[in-house]
Amino acid sequence: MSQEMTVAVPDAAPPRPRAHRRWRLLSLALAAFAALSAVRLFSGQDALTAAGTVQTMLAYAVPIGLAALGGLWAERAGIINIGLEGMMVFGTWFGAFAAWSTGNPWAGLAAGILGGMAGGLIHAVATVTFGVDHIVSGVAINILSVGAMRYLSVLYFMDAPGGGAGQSPPLPDFPRVGLPLVETVLGPVYRTGWFLVSDLAGVLIGLTTGMSAITLIALLLLPASYWILWRTRFGLRLRSCGENPDAAESLGVGVYRHKYAALLVSGGLAGMGGVFLAMVASSVYQEGQTGGRGYIGLAAMIFGNWRPGGLAMGAGLFGFTDALQVRGQGPAVHALLLLMAVALAAVAVWQWRRRRIGAAVASLVVAVLLGAWYALTDTVPGQVVIASPYIATLLVLALASQRLRPPAAIGRQWRRKSG
Repeated sequence: MSQEMTVAVPDAAPPRPRAHRRWRLLSLALAAFAALSAVRLFSGQDALTAAGTVQTMLAYAVPIGLAALGGLWAERAGIINIGLEGMMVFGTWFGAFAAWSTGNPWAGLAAGILGGMAGGLIHAVATVTFGVDHIVSGVAINILSVGAMRYLSVLYFMDAPGGGAGQSPPLPDFPRVGLPLVETVLGPVYRTGWFLVSDLAGVLIGLTTGMSAITLIALLLLPASYWILWRTRFGLRLRSCGENPDAAESLGVGVYRHKYAALLVSGGLAGMGGVFLAMVASSVYQEGQTGGRGYIGLAAMIFGNWRPGGLAMGAGLFGFTDALQVRGQGPAVHALLLLMAVALAAVAVWQWRRRRIGAAVASLVVAVLLGAWYALTDTVPGQVVIASPYIATLLVLALASQRLRPPAAIGRQWRRKSG
């Protein structure tokens, strides 16, 4: 008579609930804000959390965030979109031309989005239909956009009053929006200089007053993109094309159709970022206006791990450091050395607890060097001030690179299987 034996198998550790991850991210954000407030109080650099700095940060972060959001749509469908820079160039010129010729900024916004979508369509035809390498197609779009827009500027703007071969005439502005009474109520609190309270008041004033209408639209596009891509059937199918297009096709998903849709949206978002540069950050179209923001948007998207919330933080980081070099200049950027030293010391402790001794030691060494730099100097050279946004972006990308997970089939030249 056989005797059954029961072997106890330990249960696998249950995955952490999504709410736990959200609370952890919220805790990290609060800790970072508290550290920023403490550095502001210690260094006396009020520009770190001033309302004007926050408004300037938005002006620098929005075009980068729109480019990053465009890259998110394309790469979640499996298409690398290096051509974001060129699609932003299309958006700047077509938006400026339509706004100038009609006198209506909203016509310029629509034309800029359509111009970016045209660039996305070119990329889709090349990569999806003809199987061209994604990098080659994107670089070609970037080159094409510069030459084509130069030609059109000479054709249409050369003889216009205030225009020229490399710029448009003055353009109409978008209306400004904001919450009433916020500055009246929170202004006295902001001017007290209290730890955390004054900083929070400054941030709220900057985020709710004097905002361009297109900035508000751009901010609303972040939760809208998250909802579409992660909460709808269309978004699930689109993301499946970037993870496993063969499996998606076997389940009846139109892979080509969804890749085309993703690139059209991607180009439209990049074109909208171009409109912002021409009509909000400036009042004219200028040749070379994008300044590499399409590539920076890609970096922000990678830093954000191909998620809307993460790319928003990446764009905000670049916009914040860029705003500091404009409003606070050398002393404010100098105060950031102390903030980075504290952050790297915290990273060193975290890496040590995870028994990553090498990473912990490296982080601690850099933290000590930055702390010494801050203690022994009163400001930073002008060259460092100008390069500070790029240095901060590279530093954060280096720290976040070990936890990145791109879509599995990104960059793959996919072909529908016959039969």
